[in-house]
Amino acid sequence: MRGFASDNYAPVHPEVLAEIERVNVDHARAYGYDPVTAELRDLFKQHFGPATESFVVFNGTGANVVSLQLLLRPWEAVIAPSTAHINVDEGGAPEHYLGAKIIDVPTEHGKLTAADVHSVWCRVGDEHAVQPRVVSVTQSTEVGTRYSADELGALAEAAHSHNGFLHVDGARISNAAAGLGLGFKDFTTDVGVDLLSFGGTKNGLLGAEAVLVLNTNIDASHVLNIRKQAMQLSSKQRYFSAQLVALLRDDLWHRLASHSNEMAQRLAAAVSDIPGVKVTHPTQANGVFATVPGAAIATLQEHYAFYEWDESVHEVRWMCSWDTTTDDVDNFARLIRATVTA
Repeated sequence: MRGFASDNYAPVHPEVLAEIERVNVDHARAYGYDPVTAELRDLFKQHFGPATESFVVFNGTGANVVSLQLLLRPWEAVIAPSTAHINVDEGGAPEHYLGAKIIDVPTEHGKLTAADVHSVWCRVGDEHAVQPRVVSVTQSTEVGTRYSADELGALAEAAHSHNGFLHVDGARISNAAAGLGLGFKDFTTDVGVDLLSFGGTKNGLLGAEAVLVLNTNIDASHVLNIRKQAMQLSSKQRYFSAQLVALLRDDLWHRLASHSNEMAQRLAAAVSDIPGVKVTHPTQANGVFATVPGAAIATLQEHYAFYEWDESVHEVRWMCSWDTTTDDVDNFARLIRATVTA
């Protein structure tokens, strides 16, 4: 099963498993009132700022739904790229649970701009029209690109100029931070991001994410009720918090994300000169997107798992993970070259 289908395919990092085992002693208070979760709250404050409020959840969809519910009323809307995970890969969960509309905007390389936000933020006060309230973007994006700190700052300014909020889906935020060479705070709290879904599962965890409230004007206490109603509250939360502690405490997040980014860069470079193969988006995180001859895809998938992203143009997605090796990349690139040029 070694392949390039998803960073979710990778195993759990040994340091994460060791941390789960470390906290598996004696009794501890349930529902997040334990010492491990307290340590995690302090770590999030170190990484995102002292005012950060954090809430552990089970998965990325849950983190996004809980985050958006904190900001939205049912007659309000989220502005997001058409490729956004909340728009195409969460089974309609945000719309189903929130009753809120997603205004999806076509973008270049999966990135929303401030101009995009202003162009669709309209009919304010019109009772016949859904009311925009939140801008939601993914960092890094669903097509392997990333936003700079300035670009996120411009989006925050655009949202705030309309009395709205900026939410970031950070399923692969570690890959973005490693690629930017910045700390988390530098391109989130410091540039005006209001709310963040912090991802860990795609970067070596067994399964743990978090909702981070960065804007002190938002009443974070409501997350407790929202999380419970959304079935995202773990009774034995220390085991979920422990995973995130392992990721954040000694910058394991940076080591793992940097490696998966490097493997993606290596793969993109290895295939860039193959006739018939075209890398379609800048490789700025841990994913490579490319078009390949359609006849080659099935043959390649007999040897390595990966997804055909857009069947209409035979665009594929190749994801690297924390345990992708140089041999994985080089062998796959050689097979692509041999198959396509045969």
